[in-house]
Amino acid sequence: MRVDPDSRSVQGLTTFLHFVALNVLYIVACVPVVTAGAATAALYEVALRYADEERGYLITGFLTALRRNLWRGSAIGLLFGVPIVMVGFAATFWLALGSALGTVVGTVAVLFIAYLVAALLYGLVLVARYADPLGRMVRNALLLPLAEPLRTLALLLRPAVTVSLMYVYPPSVVLVATIGLSLGAYVDAFVLHSVFRRRGGDPTALDPVDPHSGE
Repeated sequence: MRVDPDSRSVQGLTTFLHFVALNVLYIVACVPVVTAGAATAALYEVALRYADEERGYLITGFLTALRRNLWRGSAIGLLFGVPIVMVGFAATFWLALGSALGTVVGTVAVLFIAYLVAALLYGLVLVARYADPLGRMVRNALLLPLAEPLRTLALLLRPAVTVSLMYVYPPSVVLVATIGLSLGAYVDAFVLHSVFRRRGGDPTALDPVDPHSGE
């Protein structure tokens, strides 16, 4: 029996296996924790390219992007990740009090965490897409959630659904660990392409973005 390597079924299986391998590589690259930012930036770099008419290679592209964006991605990850953890502890403390004041402050803290997570995501995507100075990327990462509220909500919804699914149905962790993260980044890439098209696809259009220009 002859197998046509150019057939849709073979190409589909090959792409699926590449996404699985990419998922595993990403998880391994996140193990040192401090490199999680660089790994996420590399994941979004290959996802953005692949979502753009399936350009580039998933595995070799990820490894190349990981090396190239190691310090900038790690720096963005730490700059946003540390405040997220700190505000997370504060939110837990206030919500645990059970008082009206604690509920209000805790809710505000949770909303602030969502904003910081969105800024972190945009920051890592900017690392993946542009060779800008670190300060400029941080500034635009903080402004983009305000300029693109609807698209930001869509970007936050996908990981929120993923976490909720794992909590409600623990066996789904296997799916997330095999292909869920890489496939999720691929889905996010279409939303991100929409954001950058609205910004003209030009990094200078993001310096700074107008927080009142969102739809």
